[in-house]
This record gives sequence, structure tokens and C-alpha cells, in this order.
Amino acid sequence: MGIDLSTLLVDKKTVNSLSNNFEIILGDSLENLERFDSEQFQMCVTSPPYWGLRDYGINGQVGAEFDIQDYIKNLVLIFREVKRVLKTDGTLWLNIGDSYTSGGRTWRDADKKNIARAMSYRPPTPQGLKPKDLIGVPWKIAFALQNDGWYLRSDIIWHKPNCQPESVKDRPTQSHEYIFLLSKQENYYYDCEAIKEKSTDGLGSRNKRTVWSVNTEPYKEAHFAVFPTKLIAPCILAGSKENSWILDPFLGSGTVGEVSLKLNRKFVGIELNPEYAKIAQNRILPLVNNFTF
Repeated sequence: MGIDLSTLLVDKKTVNSLSNNFEIILGDSLENLERFDSEQFQMCVTSPPYWGLRDYGINGQVGAEFDIQDYIKNLVLIFREVKRVLKTDGTLWLNIGDSYTSGGRTWRDADKKNIARAMSYRPPTPQGLKPKDLIGVPWKIAFALQNDGWYLRSDIIWHKPNCQPESVKDRPTQSHEYIFLLSKQENYYYDCEAIKEKSTDGLGSRNKRTVWSVNTEPYKEAHFAVFPTKLIAPCILAGSKENSWILDPFLGSGTVGEVSLKLNRKFVGIELNPEYAKIAQNRILPLVNNFTF
């Protein structure tokens, strides 16, 4: 049974009610999630802004907290609401990257390869850590969600063969991020058959492994990091059936919405930044009329 979007109390900031199969909501994730009835979505696939790595230039943005503990607390509150709106057998697929302590610097230089990385501030070294420490942000969040009641079922390594080069000479270049699979309860919907991969001899298939090699994908309208479509598709295929409702509370450029529609799913996305919500709308609107549900 699909979600009744008429029960969603959206305000005038709604970008566009594209159809009964898709909704983009412009506004704060937590505030808008609180307006949904419980157990509406089959799954959530999302990637919140990473802590201290991007300045998206908008008040209230997640990831701009000065204290990493505030960042973690804010995400726990948001994903607590996500858990409430997921069906009892629903899952959360959470992509998050790590970062290093600032080493005492209070700002970040502009980066021609990644404009969004220029920042007017840089958070101080978190308590208990040293300059140049790897912070371990993904696992801090995963354990915080586990402590909040989520079942932490798997850590998936997103290996990026075409990762962005780094000028560092005292450690390896980062070429991976994490995707965590979390569930509301011990038993949940997971279609292992839908994402089986070829066996090493190429003659059969096997259960999908936890290292996924997927190239990053630029999107011409976005000057910030976007989800690769090939990274999202296995999550949606494993975590939902056709006609299921998919949620992304950090919509960005709308990759999850695009993949959901192409896989014959329905989708709701929430985005705080009007510029990004517009990009997502322009990306997804042409797809809506091409699919029947």
C-alpha cells in the first residue's frame, strides 16, 4: 500500500508536486519528516553532508556544526524520524565519508577541482584527538545510530577507482567511503537475489560482497559531490520491491530520485538548499511521465 501524500503537511516552500509518484520538498529534513505518518516508506537511501568538508552556503545546513558531537546528535535525531516513517521491515542505507582534524587551521583554501570545498571556517580538533588524526566520522555515526536502536547489519566499502587525487605525502590517498546498512528490526526486507554478482569463474553467481567498485559520476549542473547511479541501484533493488516508496532526506542533485523512478519505485526527497532542489527537479521531471506505476 503506497504512501498517501495528501497526509503530508507541506508549506509554501514545496518545490513541486511532480505527480502521485514523486515529491520534492524544500525545507529542513527533521521538520518535514515529523509531518509524515509512521511506517510510510520501505527504505531510505541517503548521504548527508559530511562534517566540516563542504560549505553549501545556507543557514541550518547539517555538517557545519562547530562541534562534531552536535553533528552526530543532529543526525541521530533525523534518522530517528527516518526510523519512525519506515515500515517495520524497512532499511536505511547510509553513505558517509571520513575527514581529518584541521591541524590548527581555521579556514580552508579554495579548491579549483571542487569549488564547494572553499570554507570560511574550519572546526577545531575534536576533544581527545590530535592534529592530523583521522576522525572516524562514519563509525562514530554508525555506533550512535546503533545505540539509538538501529540494527547495524553491514558496512559496505564504496571503492572509487577514479578518486580525486590528493597532494598528501605522509599517508595513502583516500579512495573509499562507507555505506552502512541498518534496519529497524532483526528481520527485514532484503532481496539478495536481485543484486547477485558474477562468481570469480564467470560461470555462475554469488552473494554480493561488501566492496563495491564504482566510479564517481560528475553531474553538469552540480558543483558538489553527487551519488553515482550505479552505487544507488543495488541498494534500492535489495531494499525494496517495485512500486515501493523510497525516501531521501538529503536530496542533493536527486540521484536517488532518478534511480528510483528508473527502477519503477516511487520517491520522496527533502532538500534544504533551493538551488539543489531546483537541480533535482530539472533532472527528475523529464522522467516522471516516462514510467507507469
